[in-house]
Amino acid sequence: MSQKMNPKILIAYYSWAGNTKKIAEQIQSETDGTLFEIIPETAYPKDYNETVQQAKKEIADGFKPALKTKIDDVDSYDIVFIGSPNWWSTNAPPIDTFLADNDLSGKTVVPFCTHGGGGQARTAADVAKKCPNSTVLEGFCVSQNGIEKAKVDVSKWLKKIGVI
Repeated sequence: MSQKMNPKILIAYYSWAGNTKKIAEQIQSETDGTLFEIIPETAYPKDYNETVQQAKKEIADGFKPALKTKIDDVDSYDIVFIGSPNWWSTNAPPIDTFLADNDLSGKTVVPFCTHGGGGQARTAADVAKKCPNSTVLEGFCVSQNGIEKAKVDVSKWLKKIGVI
């Protein structure tokens, strides 16, 4: 974790159904960090089953979609939260693009995910693999059924990992 007294925090997330966005906003309200939504140039289908099929293929192929949103000042942040839905036991492909496009070396990286029953799976471990020169803290995950009640759990987790 950063030794700064008031570390600058970025909360970067991709959210297909809005669940991950809600957790990102809860983290933001606790940390005063900057929210950054990762948006692919080509949106995923609105239909759940179509998105599942597309994501399954993209993940199997290691596809990294082009992003509509870019962050120019990632170097100015000390702590970077990375949020994603759990898709096929890993992060959504836009997360892989974000991590490939932004060097988080020397930063504290904090993964979080939302899921429909698959738990954290490899989401946090995969972020850690893609950030080998970062300090990766314990991740957080919450089921889509627990999103609305997660505020207390988010706060406990942020205290446990020493961010607040």
